[in-house]
Amino acid sequence: MVARLAEGAADMGRVMAFRRAAFPRAAGEEEDAQDALSAHVMVEGPEGMLAYFRVMLFGWGAGLAQGYAARFYDVGPLSGYAKPVAEMGRFCVASGGVHPDVLRLAWGAMTRMVDEGQAGLILGCSSFRGAEWRLHRAALALLAEGFIGPADHLPGRKAAEVVDYPGLAGPVVDRRAGLAGLPPLLRTYLGMGGWVSDHAVADRELDTLHVFTCVEVDRIPAARAASLRAVAG
Repeated sequence: MVARLAEGAADMGRVMAFRRAAFPRAAGEEEDAQDALSAHVMVEGPEGMLAYFRVMLFGWGAGLAQGYAARFYDVGPLSGYAKPVAEMGRFCVASGGVHPDVLRLAWGAMTRMVDEGQAGLILGCSSFRGAEWRLHRAALALLAEGFIGPADHLPGRKAAEVVDYPGLAGPVVDRRAGLAGLPPLLRTYLGMGGWVSDHAVADRELDTLHVFTCVEVDRIPAARAASLRAVAG
């Protein structure tokens, strides 16, 4: 099993087929404007492609206006961020499920790119399957209770359909149900000390509900950072 950058038309053809299977669209093509700005990472095994993600590396916060998250969130509060920013997107795995080694290799590759680019932030949109927020009430309440980011960095509202989920956090949050309802990628972000926006966005075209997610690299717990860099080599 190996993680590598896609190279050439043949690799990109496989990438797009993999993405179309993972993100069936109601209309339009899977390829978008961000693809030309991205490095494309494939995790492969003897059975074929097992996972994929793309990375856009911006020289500083102002570049985020060119990224995917800026379609749905007002990223202006991060425009003054002075270090490079890595935006991770379109993370998807093969339909048979995800093996721990696949995630380990994917995050090892991401860690290497973040370190080489000297990025201070890793961000993206973490997606829940199903655009109806009530399907994810417990997970959203958990996020509202303890994972909303700092006020000076929070992205503003931009999308047509948002869920302002701080109000979902009641006096008692079912943490077990909330954790079980988190997508694996979002769970990984949070395990690295990440935070989320104060609202979710419903994407009816992709039938997903997503939240803006951010990890401040310098705040990743030391043990977790060491394990990621050990995989990155």
